Amino acid sequence: MSNTITSTNFEFPGQKSVYKGKVREVYHLDHDILVMVATDRLSAFDVVMPKGIPYKGQILNQIATKMMADTADIVPNWLMATPDPNVAVGYACEPFKVEMVIRGYMSGHAAREYKLGKRSLCGVSMPEGMKENDQFPQPLITPATKAEMGDHDEDISREDILKRGIVSEEDYLILEKYTRDLFQRGTEIAAQRGLILVDTKYEFGKTKDGKIVLIDEIHTPDSSRYFYAEGYAERQEKGEPQKQLSKEFVRQWLISEGFQGLKGQKVPVMTDEYIDSVSERYIELYENITGEAFVKADISDIQSRIEKNVLEYLKA
Repeated sequence: MSNTITSTNFEFPGQKSVYKGKVREVYHLDHDILVMVATDRLSAFDVVMPKGIPYKGQILNQIATKMMADTADIVPNWLMATPDPNVAVGYACEPFKVEMVIRGYMSGHAAREYKLGKRSLCGVSMPEGMKENDQFPQPLITPATKAEMGDHDEDISREDILKRGIVSEEDYLILEKYTRDLFQRGTEIAAQRGLILVDTKYEFGKTKDGKIVLIDEIHTPDSSRYFYAEGYAERQEKGEPQKQLSKEFVRQWLISEGFQGLKGQKVPVMTDEYIDSVSERYIELYENITGEAFVKADISDIQSRIEKNVLEYLKA
């Protein structure tokens, strides 16, 4: 669709390199400045879908910006400015090669593993006698290795992270503390909106002067799972599925169309009608998660808009 941005090819002043992830494209400039563009690409099962989703990049960028502002008092982050609805500018960091996944409830990947009879995830025990979507006695940290585009993230235990030297013990203790503090704050913010923060992931990096900071997205529907708090207990009691606010609806649609990112499977065709419905769902997610009305940016020429806004910011 013409009103989406699915790839970029900017040349900013002092540009040194470009990294293209599943959804974001990161421009590394002189003076250790990063310009991160949130595209409208949609990734599921570690596969990027062929078509973009209108406003998705704006939604992810603006939720992440708001949540970083709401957590900056407890965990430092990389963000300096957001000169465009799709763009975040911040300090370059050396990313840790793990994603810090934290789970307050037994859902998604944890529930699938539990149904297979496993009672340990990433070296962390899961109690007997739980049902899908039950709350864990304490949130579990279940890290994953950070995969390159096209590869799958993999579960890894704290012991393996330390044994393989992926993160030092000193740094890992800080990552764990920050992860728990952020999840607690995210849980409180969600509760104010009538939501339950079920699980999420955080990514961290280290600045040149050795400070550990939060990077990338935070508490977005792509990185997190939310339930509606109203009716949660009744649905659990009756064994009914929970009302979710996350990208899970896309995964479920793909599964129903016979796609789970496995070898030999083809991505199903997404009609324009389906893509519009996904865009509307993301707007609904934004408004529920932030408690604010979504204001659509001008998408008549997104590339030119981004370039103009970033160049004006860099000049200033």
